[in-house]
Amino acid sequence: MSLITPDFGLLFWMILVFLIVLAILWKYGFPVITKMVKERKDFIDESLRKAHEANERLSNIKAESESILQQARENQSKILKEAAQTRDAIIGQAQAKAKEEGARLLAEAKEEIENEKQNAIRDIRKEVASLSVQIAEKILREKLGDDKKQMDMIDRMLDEITANK
Repeated sequence: MSLITPDFGLLFWMILVFLIVLAILWKYGFPVITKMVKERKDFIDESLRKAHEANERLSNIKAESESILQQARENQSKILKEAAQTRDAIIGQAQAKAKEEGARLLAEAKEEIENEKQNAIRDIRKEVASLSVQIAEKILREKLGDDKKQMDMIDRMLDEITANK
């Protein structure tokens, strides 16, 4: 019989544990759950609003594209008529312009080649000067290896300077 009807002690502890669990959930669990549900609802509402805006933009874009296509068709027919009228004149102008452009490009290419040549010569001169200084430095180190040779060289240079004055 105790399986069907619990005694008072068991019922008391069950109610007490239930109230403690309910208090803990009320304080910590339910606010988090309601916050998450509210955030999810806000996210869904925002997504629906953005989808609605996207649909409106899409319909506006479709209308604009139809308008642009119609204008393009009109411009195309207009351009084709003008092209038929001015084709020969344009061909003549294009040939003359191509000759001028070719001459200009040739002159620019020659000028660029000359500039590159000057740059290369400048670089070669710098290299030669650098190598000359390095070679002279090595020769002087070799020839002026001891103090006596250095003093002889200084005396000779001072004699040359005084002789030139």
